[in-house]
Amino acid sequence: MSGFSWEDETRRTVLEGRAALERTAESLARSQRTAVETEQVGEEVVSELSAQRQTLLRSKQRLSDTDHELSQTRVLLRKMTLSVLTNKIILIVIILLETCILAAVCYMKFFHH
Repeated sequence: MSGFSWEDETRRTVLEGRAALERTAESLARSQRTAVETEQVGEEVVSELSAQRQTLLRSKQRLSDTDHELSQTRVLLRKMTLSVLTNKIILIVIILLETCILAAVCYMKFFHH
């Protein structure tokens, strides 16, 4: 009977070992599936981040272009403002000259006989 008990004990140990091995294999399979899913998610995230990076780079370039155009517009507006002021000054000088000429003509006509 002691041989039977030893055989039963060995069989039980082998079955427990096999059950542990199967649990370990299932755990490894789950871990592998999780790793594959995680890798897929990681690839999707990297792809999305790459697309967002490209979008940000394009936005940065457009912003730089807009800034350059604004600088050119400021220069143009300054030139236009200077031109308008110059035209106003010229008009004022012309009006003053015409007023002086008119006053001189009136003086000559009425007071210089």
